[in-house]
Amino acid sequence: MPPPAKSLRWLVALTTLLATPLLAAKTQVAVAANFTEPARDIAAAFEKATGHQAILSFGASGAFYTQINHGAPFEILLSADADRPARAEREGLAAPGTRFTYAVGQLALWSSTPGFVDPKGAVLNRGNFEKIAIADPATAPYGVAAIETMRKLNLHDRLKPKIVTGSSIAQTFQFTSTGAAQLGFVALSQVIASKGGSHWVVPARLHAPIVQQAVLLKTGSSNPAAIAFLRYLKSRPALAIIRRYGYSSR
Repeated sequence: MPPPAKSLRWLVALTTLLATPLLAAKTQVAVAANFTEPARDIAAAFEKATGHQAILSFGASGAFYTQINHGAPFEILLSADADRPARAEREGLAAPGTRFTYAVGQLALWSSTPGFVDPKGAVLNRGNFEKIAIADPATAPYGVAAIETMRKLNLHDRLKPKIVTGSSIAQTFQFTSTGAAQLGFVALSQVIASKGGSHWVVPARLHAPIVQQAVLLKTGSSNPAAIAFLRYLKSRPALAIIRRYGYSSR
């Protein structure tokens, strides 16, 4: 004889309750703008796997560090560089021994116009464009990599009058996608899945490695959600997402 409908509903509710962590919590994560899409995917998978929630904020690494230094309530920093997490350790803002490399980024030269950027980036030398967008090198490591690339190609002085600077790599992408700049140095992760436009993956030899590190801030050292998120960031599902967006994971 089948169990009454009320009993079935009770069993379903109990099963759901047991599958959900009783101590599910939230953590505030400052995320470098270049890592926006993979971070969203990772946060969704993390919540499904653990019940914990990662509340993500996106922006330039340098701007985040200034906010953290002035008491912003972030518990985790996913920086676009290694310098700021290391500095957080030195200055007593981070939990010791929690810093690690979660991704190594790739720089791309991108245009929203199909065919405008050739496979070797020779468009930079032709100079048949009015504006080229980069992220602010004072706050965004991808901006530093863009400057290094232009200098390595002996093009920086010639292109300098055409440079427009975004406050973050996200704004740099916006400048380029709207046509305010015909070209932009962006993160490969921002354009790897794009069906339109054209891009050139900048060879790693043209700039210092974009080593992106994560660190647990002292504000999150007693939060199980913060600790679990950093652990999940090293997991196979998270690493698969990271690689899918064009990063190497170590």
